[in-house]
Amino acid sequence: MSVSTKRPPGLLFIFLTLLIDLLGLGLIIPVMPEMVGRLVHGTGGTAQAYGVLISLYATMQFLFAPLLGGLSDAYGRRPVLLLSALGTAASMVAVLYAPSLGWLYAARALSGATSANITAANAYIADISTPQTRARNFGVVGAAFGLGFVAGPALGGLLGSVDLRLPFIAAAALALLSFVYGLWVLPES
Repeated sequence: MSVSTKRPPGLLFIFLTLLIDLLGLGLIIPVMPEMVGRLVHGTGGTAQAYGVLISLYATMQFLFAPLLGGLSDAYGRRPVLLLSALGTAASMVAVLYAPSLGWLYAARALSGATSANITAANAYIADISTPQTRARNFGVVGAAFGLGFVAGPALGGLLGSVDLRLPFIAAAALALLSFVYGLWVLPES
């Protein structure tokens, strides 16, 4: 039995969405400590504030993954994935304009909550895959993770050397492109 080489239209969207999420996470890693330092105004709490920021993102992702997974079961994968892309774009814009540490915390909490789309993305892949294509399709998901984690920090460092906020602009633009792309091409699974 041969495996079809034709890929489902949603697979590219899932790849791009996860790649953008992970690029967005990686893009900000090199510049976030300096941004936090500017917001704490040199009070010596930069490491602590940065640690809270990182754990807040992860905590929100952990808490919201089951919720987004349940919503994707109830209402479909497509609306949850689109909402997540839009939430990621909004959170990056919020980080971009964060006037205070509290604002930055709220923006990263939103980012963590909406990046829990990994659950919906994996469910989407399971929905559109046949037993013959499942491993290949989940391999595409793995490639998005790897590429995002490798390219994100490098690109973030380059962009951040030009302007501290440029990585956030790039991450927001990519997430918005993912949302618009998904509106046109992402079928419900």
